[in-house]
This record gives sequence, structure tokens and C-alpha cells, in this order.
Amino acid sequence: MARRNTQLLARSGAPCRVTKLSRASGHGQPVHGEEGFHSFTIHLSSEGSNKRVAEEVVIPFWRDYLQDAEEEGPSKLQKILAFATGASVVPPIGFSPSPSVEFIHKGDDDFSSTPLFPMANTCINCIKLPLHVSYQLLKEKFDFALGNPYGFGRA
Repeated sequence: MARRNTQLLARSGAPCRVTKLSRASGHGQPVHGEEGFHSFTIHLSSEGSNKRVAEEVVIPFWRDYLQDAEEEGPSKLQKILAFATGASVVPPIGFSPSPSVEFIHKGDDDFSSTPLFPMANTCINCIKLPLHVSYQLLKEKFDFALGNPYGFGRA
């Protein structure tokens, strides 16, 4: 699949250009179009830390996954947006809080082993990505998560 050269800043709190998603012109309108960009803020660990190094490996995988989803069509993008925010369309006034990306590390919360699947907290529009070392593994686990959302995650 063709990869587009998109700029991705790997600083804490820096925006990640996700994909071409315009705001819905009205309630219930699907995510589509070329006019705008919907962005997630990436929250990275401290510079120089081992956690940061692992996170920086996953960022290009996340970007590639979104680009591949864009090529598959708006339905896949809507599923990803709904997974992260609970809404399959961008509200006319945008999201509050702004969507963000965090990473799941072994030892965080109650994880005694490395998590395999992404998680989301739709209350704060946050997607939490596991630290996979290959794009194929991230894609496989994310596709599974999108296809099996009920009971997926924690309260």
C-alpha cells in the first residue's frame, strides 16, 4: 500500500496528523471529505526514557494504520473514531476534550503483562495503544478490537 509522507511531531503533546476527516455538516453525518483534518494529541513519556523509546516505535504504526483505514473507506474511519470517542461523526463544534493518544505500558494500572489490545476511554476521548513491535501485530489486534467492541475494555 502506498504511504503518504505526513509530518509527525514526536514531542509530548504534539499533534499527530491523523487523516482527512471533515466536521459533519449536521448531526448524524458520516466522517468524510478532503477539507479538514481531525487530530489527536499524542501524550509521550519523558524524553530519554525507555518508555518514550517504545512509544516512538508505535507512532508510525498508528499513523500507517490510519492511512490504511482511510484507503479502506469512511466506514473504517468511523469505527476508529467511535472506538476512541464514542461518536462515529465529528460534532459540529468538535470534541471536548480534544481526542488524544496514550500508550499502555507493562506495569501500568493492573497490567502485569504486556497488553495486546488497544483500549479507549470515551469519556475523555482517549485511545490507549499497546506497545507492539510490528505494524502487522498492531493492525491485527486493532482490527480485532474494532470488530469486537462489546465488553471490550474496562469501566
